[in-house]
Amino acid sequence: MSESIPQPKPAPRRAISRPIFERTFSINSEQAIRVIRNSYHRLMVSLYAIDVILRIIGREETVDEIESLVSQMIAECAEQLQQEKLRLENLKADNGISETPTYTHPREFVAKIASPQIAQFVELIRLLDQLMIVMDTLWLCQVISNKHCIEARLQWQQRLQRLANKIVTMERHAHQAAYEQGHGEEVRLAKQESGLEVESASNTQLD
Repeated sequence: MSESIPQPKPAPRRAISRPIFERTFSINSEQAIRVIRNSYHRLMVSLYAIDVILRIIGREETVDEIESLVSQMIAECAEQLQQEKLRLENLKADNGISETPTYTHPREFVAKIASPQIAQFVELIRLLDQLMIVMDTLWLCQVISNKHCIEARLQWQQRLQRLANKIVTMERHAHQAAYEQGHGEEVRLAKQESGLEVESASNTQLD
């Protein structure tokens, strides 16, 4: 019986050395913490793929179109958050409230900014946290009801999670289009080399 000839192992691919800002924020509200836990890491990989990886394989027009749409969606959400925060702050001032609650289990959030749009979404999370603090203040001071507060908290949390899911879906469609044109393996390997998928799977980024 002839022995099978062992095949040489493929040389390990070198990891991409990418620029990153690491910024640490204190996140107080449970709603913002849940967005980070449930949506941030998956979104981070997708935004990096849109902003950097798809450009590697020469899909400039597709990337520009997706980036423009993503920026618009994030900006619209940020504007809505800002408007609601301003409305509640005015309500707080009208009721002569100057207190701000502390939180029993705040978390340190280590954000790895690997693309400009990741930075945009991180600011969206921080804005959500600020909105929740004002809302919780009004609830504790009996200006808004328990029912209204519960519904509003969930609404805003889900608003950010739906946005994250939509962006992830857009990136998957772009990846599929690249695959159909023979570039799918390049995108997959570039994601792997970036190290982001490993980080998101193993690190919650919350202390």
